[in-house]
Amino acid sequence: MSSQHTHNVTTADGVTIRGTVHGHGPPLVFSPGGIGDSDLDWQMLLPHLTSRFTCYLPSLRGRGLSGDHPDLGLTRLVDDLVVYVDSIGEAPGLVGWSAGGMVLAVAGKSHAVGAVAAVEPTMFGLLDDHDRAALGEAVTGMREFAAEGNMTEAVRAFLSFPFNDEEIAVAEEAGYFEATGRYVPTLLNQLSQTMQSDGPALDDPVVLGAISAAVLVLHGSDTRPFLAAGARHVADHVPNATLREIPGAGHAAPLTHPEALAEALTEFFLPAQQPT
Repeated sequence: MSSQHTHNVTTADGVTIRGTVHGHGPPLVFSPGGIGDSDLDWQMLLPHLTSRFTCYLPSLRGRGLSGDHPDLGLTRLVDDLVVYVDSIGEAPGLVGWSAGGMVLAVAGKSHAVGAVAAVEPTMFGLLDDHDRAALGEAVTGMREFAAEGNMTEAVRAFLSFPFNDEEIAVAEEAGYFEATGRYVPTLLNQLSQTMQSDGPALDDPVVLGAISAAVLVLHGSDTRPFLAAGARHVADHVPNATLREIPGAGHAAPLTHPEALAEALTEFFLPAQQPT
């Protein structure tokens, strides 16, 4: 990954949002999933993209290279990414995985966005009673393991909700649970603040309908039904959206199917970013 450096901005409330930058070509900004940071979540994907794109990997406040702050609400996290995107100086593409689907809200606020790819964006507001109960059990398990100081098992408990057994095994072998364990307290705080928020939800058709950028929505063919339904919901409500399936993938495509994901992103972003 030649020419690696960092790019950082300071938010209105004084937090430094910093991310590593890799590669050459049109800019892409990547947002991590719920438990990780950008360097961890996108590490498998980068080798397939850096010869064609300049990949910016900002981490959320409280994670990775970025500064910390007690305010971890969704609106604040979105605003952080807006500031970061706007600081690049040209129209980047945005890529978000899972909770990183907040890039959709970023696209609704920033005029600098060229196009957006959302990889299985989580739409918690669409969960039925069964899935909501399963999420509650996963969060409770994460909290209980965290109280015991076992952050690795806390991550495993949480990711048992969106990941299938094969993905759990791949993440285990890659050391993903152990590496992301340090962010468990941050995620618990973030989830608590999100539940208390009265701001517009990401699944709100009004929010999605206000996105003018071209959007690619990706989901795995073997993912949980609620995640596929969330992807279809986004595609149905964003005016210029395309839905695409990744064969054989579940929720953890950036970890398990990076080459197929990179191919889909390349096909989408290179034409979208060609000058007119």
